[in-house]
Amino acid sequence: MVTITIDGKKIEAKEGEMLLPVALDNGFDIPHLCYHEALSPYGACRLCLVEVKKGNRTKLTTSCNYPVMEGIEVITDSENIRRARKMVVELLLARSPNVPIIKKLAEKFGVTSTRFKIENEDCILCGLCERVCREIVGVSAITFMGRGDKREVGPPFKIEPEVCIGCGACVYICPTDCIKLEEKNDERTIVRWNRTLRMRRCKICGEKFAPWFQLEYFSKLTNIPKDFFEVCPNCRK
Repeated sequence: MVTITIDGKKIEAKEGEMLLPVALDNGFDIPHLCYHEALSPYGACRLCLVEVKKGNRTKLTTSCNYPVMEGIEVITDSENIRRARKMVVELLLARSPNVPIIKKLAEKFGVTSTRFKIENEDCILCGLCERVCREIVGVSAITFMGRGDKREVGPPFKIEPEVCIGCGACVYICPTDCIKLEEKNDERTIVRWNRTLRMRRCKICGEKFAPWFQLEYFSKLTNIPKDFFEVCPNCRK
């Protein structure tokens, strides 16, 4: 364990643990959009900026991917930090002016307009969908493509991703709600990826509960017999 100081308060943490979760666990309010405790840090949104003093040097850094170490002093709120976060929010507002969570952040930080070109995108490139698909689901159905203002997230070559199991993890984790899941008749569609999958019906109650392809993937991954997945979770109880 190491001892660090956050806003004047002594905190014990595991060496190498990322600063943002340490601060959040100890009640400090640091805004963030691209962080999730189950995923690797990415540092994309830059909202979690803090000031870190080590020795005689102080620097502004993203806290989600900054590992704690003995003796560092952290400031979570200062004029410098507020100015930097306000700029980040202004950039986000230019990219996604109609996204509710961005509008709320703009209101919180007092950003009423933006000097930058309006893009009207609903994706903020936080990378949560890509990371959950790759790190948790384990299929990498989507990826980052392009550079600069052409950067986007989607299936390789922008065609229906055949490895997508239709689990919906990307839908649930998206902070801007730009990835939609639709179910109609016996099919589920992840709209943004143009992925449509046939749904399995429980052999007991007859209700749809998951795509066939997803259940086959889980069966192979876990070595659990396929007949286990013929029954929905409710009827297994």
